[in-house]
Amino acid sequence: MSARENLSAASRQLMTELQSTGLRLVDPHAGAASRRGGAGPSDHKAVTVDGVTIMVPVHTSTAWNSPFVASQPDINGMSALLRGAIPIANISFPKPPRFYALQTFDGVPYSHIATLHSKDVLATTVLQTCIRYESRRKTCKFCAIGQSLAAGRTIARKTPEQLAEVARAAVLLDGVKHMVLTTGTPPTSDRGAQLLCDSAFAIKAAVHLPIQAQCEPPDDDRWFERMKASGIDTLGMHLEVVTPEVRERVMPGKASVPLSRYMEAFKAAVAVFGRGQVSTYILAGLGDTADAIVAMARELIDLGVYPFVVPFVPISGTPLEDHPAPTPEFMRSVLAPIGAMLGAAAMRSADIKAGCGKCGACSSLSSYEE
Repeated sequence: MSARENLSAASRQLMTELQSTGLRLVDPHAGAASRRGGAGPSDHKAVTVDGVTIMVPVHTSTAWNSPFVASQPDINGMSALLRGAIPIANISFPKPPRFYALQTFDGVPYSHIATLHSKDVLATTVLQTCIRYESRRKTCKFCAIGQSLAAGRTIARKTPEQLAEVARAAVLLDGVKHMVLTTGTPPTSDRGAQLLCDSAFAIKAAVHLPIQAQCEPPDDDRWFERMKASGIDTLGMHLEVVTPEVRERVMPGKASVPLSRYMEAFKAAVAVFGRGQVSTYILAGLGDTADAIVAMARELIDLGVYPFVVPFVPISGTPLEDHPAPTPEFMRSVLAPIGAMLGAAAMRSADIKAGCGKCGACSSLSSYEE
């Protein structure tokens, strides 16, 4: 049984609350560096609670007003978690990875190529530009893919050789267990699948490391066979929002790919990668009702797709930076029934070979699997 499955109800509730309300830090430099901007969930920091490492918002407006405060860590790296002035738990922060001290043969810092998520997951955005982000009319209003590039914390395009070099070092120096390759959407009909194939092939030639690739559904389902053959173990195609009218409002460009195409692609991908090895990200708190999210999760589970539901994090500098994060009560109303459905379907996060669902750090969903 995993540490997540062993969590007490109180610890599970605490994790859900932390991910909704965020955390204030007495020492912002404790442990591994927090992450700002970039693709996917951001403005957060890895925190270990009751033996489980989760990602907790620390740079958002919600976090700045959080009732939770992490005290100065002691000499053993432990910090008291306070609600108001009352200590309620002991937490710790994963240490900075050793591979961050290195740079590639062509002089690029390893941390600009890939970053550590949670405590043992390597993640990178292969292409740090996106046709959706470049248009104000089409941009996903929650996304900050361009921020880390503008701030000089990454490079626009990571080559397969660079990714292979960094992945090998991360495994050897820091014991990384799996890797996530995501990408901004390029102006090509494959939606970035070729970039992901080239990257995965080079990484697998350098080191044995399970890989998840993430992209929008490509134009041709034959890409799924090619992705599998290149060394990609699991696939993520992210809905983010499940109600058509909310999709149009929050991510107008991405909404041009209809839900029906996602469902077709999910079915085709599961036939290639296997049940439970295809997943999707759903951001709770952007306007979808709890009933709509649960209904979509049920449909996805029936297809063999793992619905990784995470609380929306309002990232600074995006159009939704002032949008409220979902309440812990809303998250529990979504995660509890979906966790029960996953348990009944015997489709658990621990059985995913690689990726966000397996990592589970951005959501307490896996602790609700029964």
